Amino acid sequence: MKCTFKYLLIASVLSVVSCNSKTETANDEASSASTESTVAGQSGVQDDVSNPNVVQVAVGSKDHTTLVAAVKAAELVDALSNAGPFTVFAPTNAAFDKLPAGTVESLLKPENKDKLIDILQYHVFVGVLNAENFSDGQTFGQVNDGKIKITMVDGKPVINGKAHILASIKASNGMIHVIDEVLLPPAQ
Repeated sequence: MKCTFKYLLIASVLSVVSCNSKTETANDEASSASTESTVAGQSGVQDDVSNPNVVQVAVGSKDHTTLVAAVKAAELVDALSNAGPFTVFAPTNAAFDKLPAGTVESLLKPENKDKLIDILQYHVFVGVLNAENFSDGQTFGQVNDGKIKITMVDGKPVINGKAHILASIKASNGMIHVIDEVLLPPAQ
């Protein structure tokens, strides 16, 4: 009987030790996965239930593949995936095509990242701007510290005298105004 009790006691101790080891391994794996998702940034959060943010809307648009490539090259995906609110003036692929030949390709090179960031930030306002509230002569400070100016032409807003709003799309973290021109910040 003493022998049986001894074996049962040893088996119980080994079982508890084994369970604790598995729990620690599972906790370590969960902690590691948690760290990895934290490193990915806000853009790494998977959410198929909420309304899409400005980046997700752009990624889902076949007319904004150039803009999405630029945002990725400038490493601004996480910043624009945050809570905001933001207003993004989003040039279409056709708008980028109006730039001189080779401009987009040049801007996407790593050595021109700072210039690309400046241009992209010139398209972003912190806060929500609704097109129906624009009025002639308004100016708005953009993320890059530049200013855009609104003029009203035939009752419709025009940005910096040339970019027309083609559509406005509400996103979970702001507003997107699809525009037909790339806004270039004034030379500093």
